[in-house]
Amino acid sequence: MSEQQDSQTGLDAPTEERAWQLRVAAARGETTPISVRGWIRIVGRMFALIALMIVFVPLHYIYRIFAYGSPFPMLFLRYAAWVSGARVTVEGTHLKRDVFYIANHVSWLDILSLAGACGTAFVAKAELATAPMVGWLASLNRTVFVKREHRLGVAEQINALKEALADNWSVTVFPEGTTTDGQSLLPFKTSMLSVLEPPPPGVLVQPVLLDYGPVAEWIGWIGDEGGLNNAKRVLARMGSFPLRVQFLEPFSPEDFRGRKAISKEARRRIEEALCEALGKPLRAFAHDVPPVRYERRKAERVPDDTTV
Repeated sequence: MSEQQDSQTGLDAPTEERAWQLRVAAARGETTPISVRGWIRIVGRMFALIALMIVFVPLHYIYRIFAYGSPFPMLFLRYAAWVSGARVTVEGTHLKRDVFYIANHVSWLDILSLAGACGTAFVAKAELATAPMVGWLASLNRTVFVKREHRLGVAEQINALKEALADNWSVTVFPEGTTTDGQSLLPFKTSMLSVLEPPPPGVLVQPVLLDYGPVAEWIGWIGDEGGLNNAKRVLARMGSFPLRVQFLEPFSPEDFRGRKAISKEARRRIEEALCEALGKPLRAFAHDVPPVRYERRKAERVPDDTTV
C-alpha cells in the first residue's frame, strides 16, 4: 500500500482492497480488528486526551468561579480534535454570537473540530452521548443530545436551543439527523429549526461545510456501525488527516418564510460548496436510515424539507 493510501485508509491492512473490506464490514455492524500498532495509537491518544483533561478541566472550573463564558472547553476540544488526528483549517469568517450554524455531519469529530474553531454549542444524536470519552467531551460544550425516535422530546430540545441563544451562545445543528460518508447530503429535517419560527431578534443563520476530502469514506460513522467501534477505528488510524471547516456566507432567517424555506436555503449553499470541494456531483447515500425516514431506494423522491 502506498503512503498516500495509508494516509487515507489509516488501517494496518496489507492492501487497500483489504482495508476497504474492513470498512464495509464496519458499516454492517461488524467489529473492526485492531492491530497491535493500532492499539498503541489508541492508548497513546487516550493518554494525550487525559493529559489535556488534567490541564484544561481544572482551569475551566476555576475560571467559572470568577467569570462566565470559559474559553477552556473550546481550547480543550480544539486540541482533542488534533490529538484524534484531525488537522483543522478554517475558511471564511464565523459569527461569534447571535448565530445559528447549520452544518453537514460526517463524524463525532465534527463536534470537537467545529467547537474548537468557534466555541459553538450543539444539537447532536443521542448515541454520541454514550460514546466513550467523546460524549463527555461533547457535553463540556453544552451539547443537546437528541433521540431521533423520540418525537415527544422535540419541545424540550427546542427550549434548550432557545436558552442557548438567549445566553448569546452560538448554536449548531446537524439537520441531516445522522452522519454520512462525506460524499452525500441527506434531506434536511426541520424540527430543530422551529426555534427560528419566529427568528429571535438579531439572530443570523450561517451554513457550515465540514470537508474531510477522501478520508471521509474511511472514517464516516455510517450504517450499523456502533459508536465504540467507530471511535476505536478513528483513534487507531495511522497519521493525521485534513479537515476543512468552511464558514459560508450568513443570511437572515427573516428573509425566508418559515423553517422549511430556511432549511432549503442552507442546504442549497452547503450542497453547492460540497460539490465544489469534491469536484463532482453528490451521490445518493448508500444506507437506509429508518429513524430519519431515509430510504436509499427512494432517495430521488425524498424532498429536502421533509419534517420529523
